[in-house]
Amino acid sequence: MINFKSLSDERFKVGSYKKILKVHAKDKGNLLEIIRDVQAREGYVSEAALSDIADYLDLSEAEVKGVASFYHFFSLQPRGRTTVYLDDSITSRLKGRSRVASAFEEEAGCRFGQVTADGAIGLFPASCIGMNDQEPAALINGLVFTDLTPDKARVIVRGLKNGKTIHELAEEMMPGRGQSELFRNMAALNIRQKGPVLFAPFETGSAVRKIASLNPGQVIDKIKCSTLLGRGGAGFPTGLKWEICRNQDGPKRFIFANADEGEPGTFKDRVILTEIPQLVFEGMAVAGYAVGAEEGILYLRAEYAYLRSHLEAVLDEMRRAGVLGKNIAGNRSFNFDVKIKMGAGAYICGEESALIESAEGKRGDPRDRPPYPVQVGYLGRPTTVNNVETLAAAARIIVEGACWFKTMGTIKSAGTKLLSVSGDCARPGVFEVEFGIRLEELLNLAGADRPSAVQVGGPSGTCVAPAGFNRKICFEDLATGGSVIIFGPGRDIFQVVENFMDFFIEESCGRCTPCRVGNTLMKLKLGKIIQGRGTKTDLRQLEELGKMIKATSRCGLGQSSPNPILTTMENFPELYQARLRPDADFAPDFDFAQALKPGCQAAGRECPETEHEDE
Repeated sequence: MINFKSLSDERFKVGSYKKILKVHAKDKGNLLEIIRDVQAREGYVSEAALSDIADYLDLSEAEVKGVASFYHFFSLQPRGRTTVYLDDSITSRLKGRSRVASAFEEEAGCRFGQVTADGAIGLFPASCIGMNDQEPAALINGLVFTDLTPDKARVIVRGLKNGKTIHELAEEMMPGRGQSELFRNMAALNIRQKGPVLFAPFETGSAVRKIASLNPGQVIDKIKCSTLLGRGGAGFPTGLKWEICRNQDGPKRFIFANADEGEPGTFKDRVILTEIPQLVFEGMAVAGYAVGAEEGILYLRAEYAYLRSHLEAVLDEMRRAGVLGKNIAGNRSFNFDVKIKMGAGAYICGEESALIESAEGKRGDPRDRPPYPVQVGYLGRPTTVNNVETLAAAARIIVEGACWFKTMGTIKSAGTKLLSVSGDCARPGVFEVEFGIRLEELLNLAGADRPSAVQVGGPSGTCVAPAGFNRKICFEDLATGGSVIIFGPGRDIFQVVENFMDFFIEESCGRCTPCRVGNTLMKLKLGKIIQGRGTKTDLRQLEELGKMIKATSRCGLGQSSPNPILTTMENFPELYQARLRPDADFAPDFDFAQALKPGCQAAGRECPETEHEDE
């Protein structure tokens, strides 16, 4: 990443982006890095920059533009010298986002989605920035501002107008609370409960020393024996994934740590990478030894870019200690190192094949499967992609043993799970708990008072009614990548569902019709029901449409995107029934008379009656 402090502080200077090209190798895989640096330097990616980048990397302008237009944090139009991305997740909304947004708009003098006339400040929404335990929150030129209020928003904008830098404002408003002096982290960790796996004492280097005397097959057998399942949500057996990857032909393989936690309500990976990144990197080294890979890549979501310098410093320290690099633990056949690649704001890149596409400098479009990444992954080589929590757990298993790990959890879900808890509770934050904990126990730990609903697994998961609070969090019952959002008494579940559907519509890559079109149709049908115009036929059609989208979408996003509607229809049927028209089995989606009304009024003609005027 280029150090912009060494360049002129002037922005929007014609031709200044050309300096950026010279510090990057002419490798098409560097496209995202180059665009990111141009965006940071210029405030946007101009047509001239697109052309020059294309020439430099021997790509077409269409390819470069396709990538620049795909990711949320890239823009083809200026976004302001200071760019505010205010979290628009449901948790943020419930905690007062609308008032904070209004304060930003009033003080800046522009609306969200716009830039001030002088180009100084741009206001934009963000789906989720991983700060649900301290909302409302915003990313401002890459720095995190949490627990925002209208007054704080006004102080920020006034300070910027008075010439203060965003770093100066951050220091004044809330001194950095990060564990490393190398980064300014305004996000509290909120570790509410430490467990025996992730947050237990761990000596850096102990796992790689343990495996140095083993052969790769023995390492894989240990992980298989532990029955460790993927902690990102899918729950695929980790040892089996490593074994399949090792058994592929070819001289080179790769290890990826997936740190692109974009599911609203999830922030546990941020805490892991802040507090115990050594455990993750050592887990990557263990995986590398097991599958025969010498290179690992941490794919870090753009929202966590402020962590990069901290993580690079940890990597340097581990190299000096001989935990990474050449001849690890004195074993000449054990060479492994890690580099960091950044995302640019795309939820779909949490899907492993889309993540690999992005790491190769492309749009984050999911690949058709088979072949699977363990067969043909990064740069066409066998690649394992594991969540950061999975890799951290693997390192601990190597040291403590598979039998130790299986003493915790359930028969099918061994070990512990780190949960991100947010919403209406007294103690939002992360909790390391054993698999099999009942949802009601977790709610008590978090200090939730009479919740009316709990979203387990983020928008793609399950909305649980109070009758289901005795269910267990584990892969055989309530599976989750880590997100648990609590909704207190009186919360409007339809507001939650609409927010989740907006999220999926926004984050769809758009490649397949069921996801691109189907989710929009579901949102429209849901709106009809919320407005009191729905019928039993609409409910039936909504369910059929959701099932069709799940069955025919290409990737996990589309296959889970109908869940906000389908799970609330199943668990809160009375809410939907209460909104239906009691006098009709069918009502048109389109109110023709209502649509004509503005035109008739403009023309001075008598307007036809709408279907609602006699109700």
